[in-house]
Amino acid sequence: MRVLVTGGAGFIGSNLVERLAACDHSVRVLDNFSTGVRSNLAPCHDDVDVLEGDVRDPDVVARAVEGREVVFHLAAVNSVQRSFEAPGATLETNARGTLEVLRAARRAGVRRLVYASSSSVYGANPGSPRREGSEPQPLSPYGCSKLAGERICESMEPGPETVVLRYFNVYGPRQDGGSYAAVVPRFLAAARAGNEAVVFGTGRQSRDFTFVSDVVQANLLAIDVPQAAGQRLNIATGSATTINELVEVVGRATGVDLDVRHGEPRAGDVAHSVADITAARRVLGYAPTTELADGIRQTALLDAELAPAHG
Repeated sequence: MRVLVTGGAGFIGSNLVERLAACDHSVRVLDNFSTGVRSNLAPCHDDVDVLEGDVRDPDVVARAVEGREVVFHLAAVNSVQRSFEAPGATLETNARGTLEVLRAARRAGVRRLVYASSSSVYGANPGSPRREGSEPQPLSPYGCSKLAGERICESMEPGPETVVLRYFNVYGPRQDGGSYAAVVPRFLAAARAGNEAVVFGTGRQSRDFTFVSDVVQANLLAIDVPQAAGQRLNIATGSATTINELVEVVGRATGVDLDVRHGEPRAGDVAHSVADITAARRVLGYAPTTELADGIRQTALLDAELAPAHG
């Protein structure tokens, strides 16, 4: 199958690209390399067509979607904290970029678009576990931008079939360890460097940590399942882990007894976020397979191997 992955050089995108190429799909990547890195594509570079460009550029996007049957749209500004510092750029990339991709996909006759959304759309909604029918109450420009992308997907008629996948706290190999790093790479980096693990707030807040291979599985399932068209689906594990518990899991995986320093709670953070994945199980046949401890161990080992390539 001929597919396009926008943001394909990023953390989740490159893991998806590698799996698609291994399954003998014809894969094209569109990435502006603002956060994605070319070395992420090294394992499959010879099997992938890479186009450098921005999803906000209609001419570039038109070239990217040409001849493609399915588009996986992952390109985005992917940080709650960064979105507070650059709300305009976040909305421009995540909302307008999605609009440009959908317009081009419609003109090119793309059959299906799989959109990477986020648990951040639920925001302040107190319901737990999070269900797709719950009212979105995003607390950050990032959450608002992802919700806008969902609405754009749902309003582009006629156009390609769309499937919205709401990712919950994805972690795994190749995740950015920079200044806006999510909690898992931050804790792993602290363990490697012998530094304190900084926990914002009490650490009793909980998250549904989802290994990247399970997210890749969901994307692959979303290619063909007829009943997935028009659906919004939570992609997670359905299990909650507190941040304090995560510190212990990382410590056991790395053999490092992490010291913890507590900081002030951050804007946009919610107390608890765990998914109900009943719909994804029913519609896609999705079944997460990686326990948190195993995923953390795999991430620590693989990132240690990849470190020279990213250095």
